[in-house]
Amino acid sequence: MESAIKQFDYSQLRTCGEDVRISANVEFTRPHLVSIGNHVAIDSGFYCTVAAEIGDYIHIAPYVTAIGGAPGVLRMGHFTTVAAGCRLICVSDEYTGEGLIGPLIPEGLRGKLTIAPIVLENFAGIATNSVVLPGVTLAEGSILGACSMLTHDTEPWTIYMGVPARPILARKKDLLEKAKQLGYDL
Repeated sequence: MESAIKQFDYSQLRTCGEDVRISANVEFTRPHLVSIGNHVAIDSGFYCTVAAEIGDYIHIAPYVTAIGGAPGVLRMGHFTTVAAGCRLICVSDEYTGEGLIGPLIPEGLRGKLTIAPIVLENFAGIATNSVVLPGVTLAEGSILGACSMLTHDTEPWTIYMGVPARPILARKKDLLEKAKQLGYDL
């Protein structure tokens, strides 16, 4: 007896483009706040609790989390990527001791939160097992190296590594010409 292969329910998403492949093991807790462009692959284990705006030619690798609940926002420009095991923290407790910590604590008893979107501008990428904190923008073409933690905005076309991440190398812009071949003049 054959069992039906589980499929992702694309109809739940706010918008969804063409040539989009989402693993059945992906969870969007607020799919009505998620817009996906064209030519997107989202692998098994992606867990997203925030609103998401995902551009064209995107890859989100296995076991990535984008967390922060309803006030959180993730924006991914065209030709961006997030590698396996990354953590994108769009909302975080501040841990200052001014209140209790956790999403189920009532409003008047809860400590302060840092609420700010994470933005990946066109051609930006995050390598495996890295962490990005609230309010960070990865500028056009910038890369965060493996096992790094990004706490601040990056400069365009620069590679960052470390904990905390620091600039280590300039990145070539050859990708711009390749994107033009696909009809993108970014």
